[in-house]
Amino acid sequence: MGIEHLWDTNTAIYYLQQQFPPRAEKFMDILLKKGQPAISAITEIELLCWKAATEKDLEVLHNFITDARVIELEHPIKLRTAEVRKAYRLKLPDAIIAATAMVYDLTLVTRNTQDFKNVNGLELINPWEL
Repeated sequence: MGIEHLWDTNTAIYYLQQQFPPRAEKFMDILLKKGQPAISAITEIELLCWKAATEKDLEVLHNFITDARVIELEHPIKLRTAEVRKAYRLKLPDAIIAATAMVYDLTLVTRNTQDFKNVNGLELINPWEL
């Protein structure tokens, strides 16, 4: 099966710390059965900067990144990022994540729907609201 969803940084952290409510956890389990998680290069960087991570967290984190499809900052993503940032005044990391989802036609899985809700053409799903 192909990749259909892009995980935002907050989604990955909640998953890694097992902090989802039951319905959200069930949804994430379904996503993982469909295929490997996909994250933006920005999410990878943000995860690697996770200050509160314990040694165990770091081990789980590195395994997650190894198992994930990391989508690098390719030229079409850079161009779309500039468009999104100018049009919606998003912070650069959020604009890159949104552009990555849009270029690859992926649904962004995030708890921060407020940050992205006005971006035309970006599909969102918030597992906490299921």
